Amino acid sequence: MAHRKAAVLLIGVLAVSMCLLPTPAPAQAVYGSILGTVTDPNGAAVPNAKVTVTNVHKGTSDTVTTNSDGNYSATHLIPDVYSVKVEVPNFKTADVSNIAVLADTSSRVDVPLQIGQVSESVEVTAETPQLKTDRADVSTVFDMKQVQELPILNRNFQSLLLATPGTQILSGWNHAATENPQASQQIFVNGQHFSGTGYELDGTDNQDPILGIIVINSNLDSISETKVTTADYDAEFGKAIAGIMTAQTRSGTNNFHGSLFEYRRTDALQAKDPFQLPDPVTKKVVPPNKWNQFGGSIGGPIIKDKLFFFGDYQATRQISGNSVLATVPTSLARTTCTAATGFCNLSEYLQGGQGQVFDPNTGNSAGAGRTAFAGNLIPVGRLSPQAVAIIKALPAPAATGISNNLSGAGSGPFNANNFDVRVDDAVKSNFNLFGRYSLQKFSLSGGGIFGALGGPGFGVGGLAGNANTSNHSIAAGFTYTLSPTLLTDFRFGFFRYHVNSNKFDQAATPATTFGIPGLNTGGNTGGLPGFFIDGQTSIGEALNITRCNCPLIEAEHQQQYVNNWTKVFGNHQVKFGADIRWANNLRVPSDANRAGQLSFNAAGTGQNGAFGLGLATFLLGDVTNLQRYVNNPVAQAPHENQKRWFFYGQDIYRATPKLSINYGLRWEVYFPETVDCKGCGGFGHLSIARSWLPATTASITPET
Repeated sequence: MAHRKAAVLLIGVLAVSMCLLPTPAPAQAVYGSILGTVTDPNGAAVPNAKVTVTNVHKGTSDTVTTNSDGNYSATHLIPDVYSVKVEVPNFKTADVSNIAVLADTSSRVDVPLQIGQVSESVEVTAETPQLKTDRADVSTVFDMKQVQELPILNRNFQSLLLATPGTQILSGWNHAATENPQASQQIFVNGQHFSGTGYELDGTDNQDPILGIIVINSNLDSISETKVTTADYDAEFGKAIAGIMTAQTRSGTNNFHGSLFEYRRTDALQAKDPFQLPDPVTKKVVPPNKWNQFGGSIGGPIIKDKLFFFGDYQATRQISGNSVLATVPTSLARTTCTAATGFCNLSEYLQGGQGQVFDPNTGNSAGAGRTAFAGNLIPVGRLSPQAVAIIKALPAPAATGISNNLSGAGSGPFNANNFDVRVDDAVKSNFNLFGRYSLQKFSLSGGGIFGALGGPGFGVGGLAGNANTSNHSIAAGFTYTLSPTLLTDFRFGFFRYHVNSNKFDQAATPATTFGIPGLNTGGNTGGLPGFFIDGQTSIGEALNITRCNCPLIEAEHQQQYVNNWTKVFGNHQVKFGADIRWANNLRVPSDANRAGQLSFNAAGTGQNGAFGLGLATFLLGDVTNLQRYVNNPVAQAPHENQKRWFFYGQDIYRATPKLSINYGLRWEVYFPETVDCKGCGGFGHLSIARSWLPATTASITPET
């Protein structure tokens, strides 16, 4: 048990709220509730009143009875519109209609009765409270009308989080599109890190814990409502330190309903940048750009008043156009440095005393006492043949000057196909089932400004490479009423986040072709290395060049089992339950290029930390720094496994008609991670050869 104790995280959530009116039944991640008090004309409580709660659109109903204080509550209601009927001998029947029920909220309906016969009825108007007096949480609820009609860029469902007070988006940084094609945003809640916000879909987990992003970024047409809680959420919720965004998918009704939509944007409507040079190939200033999104939904009965379905589909077809302004060697440098004899002429880089190149073979290792190359003329025989070969393969500059002398424009396709299917079954009056399956598939790609030499990409987010992603989510559950004071619900959840991304030249060995040994060594080390040259646009491929963590295999899935129990003792409504999860992850990333990342800084050909030229350091073949990502091959990569057990208990006590107390406790246990192969849980080390010179066989290999 010692290893378990080390992984135990005990989180106590103790909230006491003193309200002006009685509070509802315990919060529900999937369901809502209706509660209230039944009184006679004198305001006295009416016990043993029969209260029937009916779903207006489905025709299903639940019946409860008021207690000795006249209080009633109907819990575990699927979000929808309901009516309430109250029947008591010697009183007229009271009918209340058009009561909206939302998940994790309660609708209060107090019913005053009038003297008369049960056969007589009176219509009671339900009033909307001016203030929320039944809950302690700080939250914002968006109903189906708001979800579908609020203006949201690209119909990104998660953007609704930004409509909640206390939220802000992290600017200047985003996950690479290859790993986040669902466009999950980095949103801070009350200043907490974006990964601290939890996401739930139909009461099941919907967050990738590796990157902290939403897994299923739902189609807007599939959502009946969403709730964002930013503080004081109930003990039922956890695995979050910031906020929680819960969403419920739509359910079918007794009537057939459907929708169709299409949205389109193209480059024909975009303004031109007056400072942007035309693309040398297409001669266009504005690159091709198209965003087209279309789909629809349908829902209705399979068996009236009993079995219902709902489905939706959304497709996105996008051609993302990007313009890139790059810096490549000047025409003079390109011509002279790639000649068979003579001098490599870098005189154009002498700018006001800066850019002077010094011979790294002179002076000491710190650069002191180095001899300058007069006029920045370097004998061609001193140059690295590998560097010369790379310079020859680069596009020629399209403009004069030593910087921003090449422009390019292009586009990369992005395709998405998303759908949801949900079925609800009112098996019996005390037994209800639901099930939902969601699939979101993405494919995207793009080329680089340097063609076969990569460079900044034209795909989504600057991508040069390709990626395919399939995200799955399953939620299923039931509610069962054992007695008027005891009921239970169960949910099963499963999600799978699966990414497969690759370089555009993954199968090739360009480093070997250029004569650079020890980089393309087989396995996952194919494709271009990355070349970072001070003052020049980066060449090759890397996460911070082509925005592609390539190659990458991410296969993460999680199983979840949730069981909640609700028991009513007089004016106590006690709820407790367990949430058992088993997580599995296979991640084979390339946070640094597996073929190597070679840096060439100006100090390599400078003097005492001043002057120098990164291009000269590159041409002389002197590698300043070399990084490489190395781990086991995919066939031997370990799957990481972890058990996560969550338990909670909470009580709402209606002490008086004007005082209620809500308190609870939550316990979360995160067990140590395990791997499924012996010796696969450690970290590797690298042996790095610093210099890359014409006669050097530089290489990087993992140590054993």
